[in-house]
Amino acid sequence: MTENVRKCQSRPGRRQFLLLAGMLLLGACTPTVLHHGYLPRKGDLEKIREGMSKAEVEAILGSPSTTATIDTAGDSYYYISSTVEKKAFFKPKEVDRKVFAIRFDRNGLVKSFALYGLEDGQVVNISSRKTPTRGRELTILQQIFSNIGRMAPMQQ
Repeated sequence: MTENVRKCQSRPGRRQFLLLAGMLLLGACTPTVLHHGYLPRKGDLEKIREGMSKAEVEAILGSPSTTATIDTAGDSYYYISSTVEKKAFFKPKEVDRKVFAIRFDRNGLVKSFALYGLEDGQVVNISSRKTPTRGRELTILQQIFSNIGRMAPMQQ
């Protein structure tokens, strides 16, 4: 009879352990979300109008993430934010990006502005960090097994 009592008492402990282990495994799969950059609130973005000065834009939106001189006709302000998710040991993946671009004319007045998203971006490979070589690239298995049968007879 004591064996039956022990069996009944050990089952709830196992269930609790398995439940706890399952919750820990599921918790390990939740992504780590990282937010980078700064994007002003939507209400502030709607206040921007053509003809505003740089000082007025900075008073409403704050300092830009970056500035760029596109050509001699004027420069641009960019307010950039991105959201990156990282799951366990996998490579981080950018899930959202917003770029609010403001272009100015030579007088420093807003000429145009636009809000761009992740779908508007283009991948530009500036440096592939690969040296082109002649011939073909072999996988590790091809390198290991390529010399089988090519051995020269041993000399005595």
